[in-house]
Amino acid sequence: MSLMKRISLIFRSKANKALDRAEDPRETLDYSYQRQLDLLSKVRRGVADVATSRKRVELQVAQLEQSAAKLQGQAEKSLQMNREDLAREALTRKSALAGQIADLRTQYAQLQGEEEKLTLAQQRLQAKVEAFRTRKETIKATYTAAEAQTRINEAMSGIGEEMGDVGLAIQRAEDKTAQMQARAGAIDELIASGALDDASAINSGDDITRELESMSSQADVEAELARLKGLSAPQQPDAIEAAPEPGEILDAEPEKQESVSDAGKDAQP
Repeated sequence: MSLMKRISLIFRSKANKALDRAEDPRETLDYSYQRQLDLLSKVRRGVADVATSRKRVELQVAQLEQSAAKLQGQAEKSLQMNREDLAREALTRKSALAGQIADLRTQYAQLQGEEEKLTLAQQRLQAKVEAFRTRKETIKATYTAAEAQTRINEAMSGIGEEMGDVGLAIQRAEDKTAQMQARAGAIDELIASGALDDASAINSGDDITRELESMSSQADVEAELARLKGLSAPQQPDAIEAAPEPGEILDAEPEKQESVSDAGKDAQP
């Protein structure tokens, strides 16, 4: 196969495929129905033209017959007036008119036959056009219903072009959302581990400083908590004296020993 033939074949196949996608059976049926109506209209005009020609021939025959009858009367009158020459002339003209009348009657019969044929063809064509119109409307309704059902099924299954685009958009949105959530979680983990600095914390220092501040803050919290517990503890009654400290007991024992020795001295005579 030559290069030009291959190019021509490819072009025809592409054009056929494009035309097949662009073709709408309903529009094709409407166009065919319109063409049949045009043909039926032409047949009707043909029938009317033949009928007009037949009527014209009929009128001509009638006029010639009137002329022939008039010439017949003139011939008879001429004979009554002993004018044989005028009678012969009138009969000669009548004979010529008789030939024309015969020809016109032949044409009239032919036109009448053509008119009958065209009228029958018109009736048959009109019946076919009406049957085609009924079938056309049925096919169009069936095609429209099938097209609507197909679109509904494609929309429900998500394989249609419009729903396919919507599904892809939703999928892309979900993918981006998951990606952003993963990125946010990773950044939070890095900030918590100290690998990244929190830009919102001003003069926060390095990780050691942050650790010391955290420990100091915890110590302050524990101290404040102990103070609050001491304030909330119940008070001891005043009658119960506090137990002496060990140091006070040691300080009081020498004083007691001194008082005992003084008392022994006073008891001696």
